[in-house]
Amino acid sequence: MGSTPEWPDKPWTFLTNHARVLICIARSPDLRVRDVAQEIGITERAAQLIITDLEEAGYLTRVRVGRRNTYTINADRPFRHPAEADHDVQALIELFAD
Repeated sequence: MGSTPEWPDKPWTFLTNHARVLICIARSPDLRVRDVAQEIGITERAAQLIITDLEEAGYLTRVRVGRRNTYTINADRPFRHPAEADHDVQALIELFAD
């Protein structure tokens, strides 16, 4: 992730890596952690920590299928920030994962 030509000195973005991981998994629930990390542009370790955060918070459920994991998004979970807590993450997933 780098800056864009319009804002070369302002590298911030609207979505967190947690949101990006959630969207990435919503698009392809059987991706390996390595693939998630590569798609988002973070380390495998960072991707694994985020996936663990999302699982612990109830946003993801992991099921082992052979040697791989398959994830299910629990899209009825609310956003974590109090300002958005009356909305669930389904709208975010629908906006970016389709």
